Amino acid sequence: MHSLLIETVTKRYGTTLALDDVSFVVDPGEFVALLGPSGAGKSTLFRCVTRLVAPDTGVVRVLGRDMSALGGQELRLARRDVGLIFQQFNLIGRLSAMDNVLAGRMGHASTLRVVLRQFTRADRQLALAALDRVGLLERAGQRADSLSGGQQQRVAIARVLAQQARLLLADEPVSSLDPQSAENVLGILRNIARETGIAVVCALHQVDLARRYADRVVALRGGRKLLDVSVNAFDQNAFQELYGAHPG
Repeated sequence: MHSLLIETVTKRYGTTLALDDVSFVVDPGEFVALLGPSGAGKSTLFRCVTRLVAPDTGVVRVLGRDMSALGGQELRLARRDVGLIFQQFNLIGRLSAMDNVLAGRMGHASTLRVVLRQFTRADRQLALAALDRVGLLERAGQRADSLSGGQQQRVAIARVLAQQARLLLADEPVSSLDPQSAENVLGILRNIARETGIAVVCALHQVDLARRYADRVVALRGGRKLLDVSVNAFDQNAFQELYGAHPG
């Protein structure tokens, strides 16, 4: 079963065609880089996957479930399987790294338990294991706003791991990081995909990073899928076809 299936998805906002007949699949353990100029449709595609918006036509399936056909509890459970990482880390600065990671358990716990931070021992063990997985176990008790940008993004990744998501959508996760931190974050995402079988779809602007860390490139331009190739096939000609320019 595919982790993600996008089939002939079209989405309009008024007269703007944001996505135009886009289709591709992502399998468990794949790291797919989603490339394209600003306005290509990458963020709209992510919103369709999470059902923040519904496509006008076409189908989005997450782990075999048609997202447009779900509602209520079924939709909530389906969204629990999709982890989100953003350019801005979306952490609560005054809380510890541990407490921020525990927020990933919200879909598995009652609202009251979350508000009171009354997590089970199993939840806490899972959060600690997630922090260990991203190399921040020793920072578990440290306030999030005292961490570096790269460390905060790694806490955000740990939160997704604690969520036990099976599909990870990363929307420009390294664009605000220094080069070394960006390499660390993408290396962690690649290793998570390979070692745990979590599918990763990562929207990037940095083509060189996509070439080093992704397995495959899906490229959008003007809302249409322009390319779907192995990372080795995304050569200079493919770059020029997508961006119409030389890198750098």
